[in-house]
Amino acid sequence: MREHELIAALERLLGCDDARVVIGPGDDASVVRSRGYAVTSVDSMVEGVHFRSAQLTPAEIGHRALAAALSDLAAMGVRAGEVYLALGLTEGIEPTHVLELVNGAQGLAQQTGACIVGGDIVRAPALTVSFTAVGWADDPGQIISRGGARPGDLVGITGTLGASGAGLALLDGRAQLHDQALAGQLRERYARPQPRLDEGRVLAAAGAHAMIDLSDGLASDAGHVGRRSGVSLELMLSSLPLAPGVDEVAEQLGADPAAFAASAGEDYELCVCASPNALEEIESALRSASPISWVGRAVDGPPGAAFIDSTEQLYGYDNLV
Repeated sequence: MREHELIAALERLLGCDDARVVIGPGDDASVVRSRGYAVTSVDSMVEGVHFRSAQLTPAEIGHRALAAALSDLAAMGVRAGEVYLALGLTEGIEPTHVLELVNGAQGLAQQTGACIVGGDIVRAPALTVSFTAVGWADDPGQIISRGGARPGDLVGITGTLGASGAGLALLDGRAQLHDQALAGQLRERYARPQPRLDEGRVLAAAGAHAMIDLSDGLASDAGHVGRRSGVSLELMLSSLPLAPGVDEVAEQLGADPAAFAASAGEDYELCVCASPNALEEIESALRSASPISWVGRAVDGPPGAAFIDSTEQLYGYDNLV
């Protein structure tokens, strides 16, 4: 399939029937209607660094790459809007693989209310999937940053931690589970993470002071919040919500399960700082979505984050080499 034929096939796949899109894929540029304040995230994944094609289907690669970009919007508490895709394709890649990859991303876009409206295709030495995701807010006061945590805030985590790291360990062959259903659930959390867009908007509306998505692991990402906010986040390893199966995988790796969950990364849950006065409202609002666990507190002190019930220095996941 020639490049223009592949592009034509992608245009048919990415049709977006939404009034906000004036001109979508197929022209020199896309045209969309502005809806207030734009919040933009760019996220790239490269073969051999962020994923291995031998471990994931093309559709999972596309889903996973878009989920990472949308997760950044979730952490800002905004609604998803337009998405732009840049693909770096290796020599000889099968066109069917490209279509499956984009279809995987398209499925997540439709699920979350996002719309892939344009992009680019280039030749590259390694398969590269890069998404620019735009979110929208009607008022800048609705947007939550990393820098708003205050002394006295509680620190909460949506969902559970460690599943993605455990799923990768299973795929790598570093661990194994006899419970195949549980192993499948952990693999799914790695291959098809779900960006917490609904939870992010709920938390923003309920009065969250600061948020970050857990892409590099709580051990790293909580520190970003503390430093940006000028506070110290005191966290408890013993309070972390572990996904089922994480303890067994961590023990096979010779790691403490909670420490593994705090540092493995790519769970794409949200870490939120909020006043204790908002606790009841937050818990009530999230009851039908992702549960929240309170794992620490923001205090005056050296900006950053630390696990006060552990003497071990924990580090998060970092792909930058």
